[in-house]
Amino acid sequence: MSFKSTKIIELGSCAFRQPNATSHCRFLHGYRLTAKFWFEAEELDSNNWVVDFGGLKQLKAILQTQFDHTLCISEDDPELDRFSELERAGVCDLRVMDGGVGVERFAEFCYQAADAYVNQLTNGRCRCIKAEVFEHENNSAIYEVNLDNHKTVMNTGCNEDSTTEEIAEDIASVVENKQQNNITRPPFAKKAAPLTARKTEGRWADERGTFGI
Repeated sequence: MSFKSTKIIELGSCAFRQPNATSHCRFLHGYRLTAKFWFEAEELDSNNWVVDFGGLKQLKAILQTQFDHTLCISEDDPELDRFSELERAGVCDLRVMDGGVGVERFAEFCYQAADAYVNQLTNGRCRCIKAEVFEHENNSAIYEVNLDNHKTVMNTGCNEDSTTEEIAEDIASVVENKQQNNITRPPFAKKAAPLTARKTEGRWADERGTFGI
C-alpha cells in the first residue's frame, strides 16, 4: 500500500526547436510550459503528508532557472555555434541540453530533478514516480519509471533535517561540478537556483479532463 499526491508547477515561457524536423517545428518557437508531478510514499510524515508542498519552492526555482525565459537547444543542433553567439551578444539565455529537446525530454528533466529533490527533502521516504509537461492544454508528454528499477539520480549529504535552502544549495554545488561545456544534463539547471521563487497561477486539465488547481 502507498500514498500518492500531485503538484503542478509553472515552468515559464521557453523557446526551442527540433532541428531534424521537416515541419515548421524546425523553426524556433515557444510555449508557456507547465509540469505536473506525482509523488509516492509508503509512509506519511508527521503531518500526514506524502510531501510538504511548501517545501517545493526551491524545486520550482530550479526548474524555472532551466526553462523560464530561456532558449533550450540540443547539444547536436547544427546551429549551436550561432545560438551561442546570440547568448554572448545578450540576445538569449541559452540552455544546451544533452539528449535533445522537446516536451518528452523536458518531462524527463523535470522527473529527475523532482525525484532527486524530494529524495533529499524526505531522506528517501518519498519519491517522484511520474512527471508530465504541457506545451498547452492539448499537448503534453509524460516520463515515468518502472518502480522495480527506480533509482534516484543524485545523492548528496542532505537529509530530512536539512532546510530546503541547504538542499537547493547542495544541488547547485553538484550542478557546478557536473557542468561540462555548458551542457545541461538532467536533472540539473545551468545556473544555481535562486533562494526565492515567483508565485504563478494557471489552469490546466487534470486526468479527468477538468480544469482548476
